[in-house]
Amino acid sequence: MKRDVVRVQIRGILPANSGCAVFVGNEEKVFVIQIEHNMGAVIGMFLRETPKERPLTHDLINQVFEGFGITVERVVITELKDSTYFARLILQQTNELGRKILEVDARPSDCLAIASAKKRPVFVARDLFEQVEDMSEVLARINEQSEGGEDSAKE
Repeated sequence: MKRDVVRVQIRGILPANSGCAVFVGNEEKVFVIQIEHNMGAVIGMFLRETPKERPLTHDLINQVFEGFGITVERVVITELKDSTYFARLILQQTNELGRKILEVDARPSDCLAIASAKKRPVFVARDLFEQVEDMSEVLARINEQSEGGEDSAKE
């Protein structure tokens, strides 16, 4: 992927009407990606390094990657079409035959879960980053209101 990208991180996860709002951004801007509630819980578990009794689906995927010598290089949130975000999982495999880079189309929620589990960087295509609405103030207000409470958006 030869696009210009901006590095971001997960700045918060909050329950929303139909799932979870994941606040993604950096010091310049924060935007929201709506995901399923269970995916928000999974991402939160990986961010907090919560011990799990049994492997989750994303743990399984990562174990398969490790078994085949595949590393997660990075995640890139690439575009927004009809209110749906798209992302790419960038993988690398090195073996006796050489080095191979593979880009896989994936839901941003799965990409964020895998990146969180493996502590890998997350990027957003610059043109997308410039077009999304800045939700920094909203996140700041939510964090101010919940300071001292247990429902903080910070993960």
